[in-house]
Amino acid sequence: MLAAILSITFLGGLFGLGLGWAARKFHVESDPVIDQIEAILPQTQCGQCNYPGCRPYAEAIASGEAGINQCPPGGETGIKALADLLGIESMPLNPEYGEEKPKAVAVIDELACIGCTLCIQACPVDAILGAAKQMHTVIESECTGCDLCLPPCPVDCIDMVVRHPDVGDWGWSKPRPVVAGATLIFDEIPPAGPQ
Repeated sequence: MLAAILSITFLGGLFGLGLGWAARKFHVESDPVIDQIEAILPQTQCGQCNYPGCRPYAEAIASGEAGINQCPPGGETGIKALADLLGIESMPLNPEYGEEKPKAVAVIDELACIGCTLCIQACPVDAILGAAKQMHTVIESECTGCDLCLPPCPVDCIDMVVRHPDVGDWGWSKPRPVVAGATLIFDEIPPAGPQ
């Protein structure tokens, strides 16, 4: 018994050392430009840009293989941010890839759900919970609104509902830069309270 425990402990330690060595030896550094582009993308993993997710699309933008205007969920704001990052001119969203829509979340009519699990398989971010032949539900905070769960549903029990911002979504807006001659000036933020 003691010999088996010592053998397993020794083998576990040996494999751990081997994996640690391999991680350092074969570690691949990520391109910081790709990381910055990916940080701007909305992380919906929807595939509307004709790439399987936001990371492959970011890699395609960085290599010049794809344009910055292929992401409907990112919309005009995302395109502008990508243009600013890459130092190129902004362009309108390419309608070939879809149109910009308000943020939405999938909602399943649980009474109509037959538990086929096709929506679970289609969800790229694992936002749908359920089991075979049981009702399914969506974790609202995880849903990116990609619409990929709609086509496979055989009973059409999933709707996309516009996500209205609440207090948790609110944040200060950034000051907008205004260029006056060669000097960069920031808009004033009006003071709060009565004047």
